[in-house]
Amino acid sequence: MHYIKFISILLLLILNSCSNDKKISENYIENKDLETEMIKAYNEGMSALKKGDAFFAAKKFSEAELLYPQSKWAPRASLMSAYSHWSQQYYNDCIIELKRFIKIYSYSKNLDYAYYLLGISYYDSIVDEKTDLKPLLQAKKYFLILGKKFPETDYSLDAKYKLELINDILAAKELYLARHYIKKQKWIAAINRLKNIVTNYETTIFIEEALHRLVEVHYIIGLENEAQKYAKTLGYNYKTGRWYKETYRVFNKDYKQIIEIKKKSKPKILVEKIKSLF
Repeated sequence: MHYIKFISILLLLILNSCSNDKKISENYIENKDLETEMIKAYNEGMSALKKGDAFFAAKKFSEAELLYPQSKWAPRASLMSAYSHWSQQYYNDCIIELKRFIKIYSYSKNLDYAYYLLGISYYDSIVDEKTDLKPLLQAKKYFLILGKKFPETDYSLDAKYKLELINDILAAKELYLARHYIKKQKWIAAINRLKNIVTNYETTIFIEEALHRLVEVHYIIGLENEAQKYAKTLGYNYKTGRWYKETYRVFNKDYKQIIEIKKKSKPKILVEKIKSLF
């Protein structure tokens, strides 16, 4: 009786084992077939991309990812789909794909490239930087993330250069608005714009004029101590620049006259020196 029971248990184990082996074999074959189909779709996408048919390429890359999402090719296919959209200036589609990639494939070794391409997509989608700042701000956001997470990559170096250009555009926009508010005598609004440049865009070429305008506005509204504070900052950092001379004129109304006298005297001295050589 015990022997029969033992045989029964052994038979069940054997059957289970065979069943499991069959499942493993079927899964292996099925996975191999999926991988073959996926690689085929991926290669078709690459071929279409080389021919310039980015729309069809993106479609095939997406198909490759869906066929075998757990394979190592899936994140590559997703990234290539995004690149295909970008190559034909379908920036919105590229951005959607890249955000999905970053969410799903956060472990990918190509994550740095995904952040870079995301920033570039926003950067390239700018139509008019004077009116539409949202793409600029989004590009700046992802370039900063890239620099923080992957500071040593080539993508990060290029992103740093792009950040400088973005900051120049944003600072120029702030200065444009500040000048507008000054003309309208909206002093507080102008000061806020100028202070934003000093605080957030101090490395741009617009910092000198921003400091001068802060001197100018504070002097006009009677806050001379504040005006002198910004004048000292301007003088300490940019004493030889044009805007320091303009600032000096705010406090010294005779400055222009002194300059004119000096300009008139220089040619005379030069002529006398030349005559003395003969």
